[in-house]
Amino acid sequence: MAGSDGPARARVVVGVSGSLGSLTALSRAADEARRRDAELWPVLAWQPPGGELAARRGPGASLLTDEWQEMARERLVDVLKDVFGGTGPGVWMYALVAHGTPGLALVEIADREDDILVVGAGRRSPWHRACHRSVTRYCLAHAACPVLAVPPSPLESELASVHRRNAWRLRLDTGDLAQEPVPGEQRHRTE
Repeated sequence: MAGSDGPARARVVVGVSGSLGSLTALSRAADEARRRDAELWPVLAWQPPGGELAARRGPGASLLTDEWQEMARERLVDVLKDVFGGTGPGVWMYALVAHGTPGLALVEIADREDDILVVGAGRRSPWHRACHRSVTRYCLAHAACPVLAVPPSPLESELASVHRRNAWRLRLDTGDLAQEPVPGEQRHRTE
């Protein structure tokens, strides 16, 4: 935002949801902000459960909206603590909670040509792509600024593999695990 003493400072806007992909994107966005001497703008976009229309129909909609807004704010604070701990990102940070769809909210906030928009480009199954809109694709198609799509971390791939095994209730063969040393572990021979 422009002040009276000069041009606006560069911004790195990043979408945050709490997923592993968004945590990776947040960490990368902080690196970019430090490298560019820019402000970090983590954004958590939220929508009412069941969508806007369902939320308007129910009694006490405004009270629920306030509660959902507060829950989103708490989630964002928790994510920032998880990623940065008590030390912070090392740059100026303006955390935002936006009411709306994630893609649209991110594109509206990262509205300057010199902004950089960072989003997680998590692995998605064909079923998930068919049923859910991609925030990354929306941002790439509609952003007025450069978009950095951060690939998932290797840890996310490993967790997805474990999740698939658990979803299909496949047994883990622990016999092989007992034979292989744990990385960093030294085994001593006893005779």
